[in-house]
Amino acid sequence: MDLYVVIVAAGSGKRMGAEIPKQFLELAGRPVLMHTIERFKSFNDAIEIITVLPENQLRFWIDLQKKHSFSILHTLVEGGYNRFYSVRNGLKFVNNEGLVAIHDGVRPFVSIDTIKRCFDTAEKLGNAIPTISPTESLRILTDQGSLPVNRLHIKQIQTPQVFNTGLIKNAYLQEYSPDFTDDATVLEKTGEKINLIEGNRENIKITNPEDLLISTALLPTIT
Repeated sequence: MDLYVVIVAAGSGKRMGAEIPKQFLELAGRPVLMHTIERFKSFNDAIEIITVLPENQLRFWIDLQKKHSFSILHTLVEGGYNRFYSVRNGLKFVNNEGLVAIHDGVRPFVSIDTIKRCFDTAEKLGNAIPTISPTESLRILTDQGSLPVNRLHIKQIQTPQVFNTGLIKNAYLQEYSPDFTDDATVLEKTGEKINLIEGNRENIKITNPEDLLISTALLPTIT
């Protein structure tokens, strides 16, 4: 079975407040995105890697690869107007039947075990979405004020989200909707049941400056 990963790194990273997009910020001396790509290469040496970047950052990324002697082969794809269109662009390069993971470029700490669980479950059930349970109390805002939420009924969604290639490529033929908050919601719109599995808590999305500090501590601990 052919395996793919579409690594989505087409955002501008405005919340980080840095001069360059967050996927290019250095973590342990190398760009975050390089660490992310290496996770999937470590999982399976034969996986086909498709990296989606902002159109105006493609040359910058090529230069970074030369600077850091980064030689893992991957297909570069121009991103779209938002994440939905960036993923759609990446999926155009998934040419064979198999399984495809869709992963945030700024999640370099996904464990190999999580990746494996996602692919194994998707092979059996058609899709797999990694999650973790919240550890803090939650409240929801309503017109009547805030109300407590039972956190046992809540899951925090992560990536990689792994799918049968035919199912997810067909799902991304739909028109964009603001309700599409991730790839699972895109597939769910077609009537498919979503399968939640256990992720790993270290699999944070590097979004804010403090996330880089946490990442420095996490880097040597992830396997």
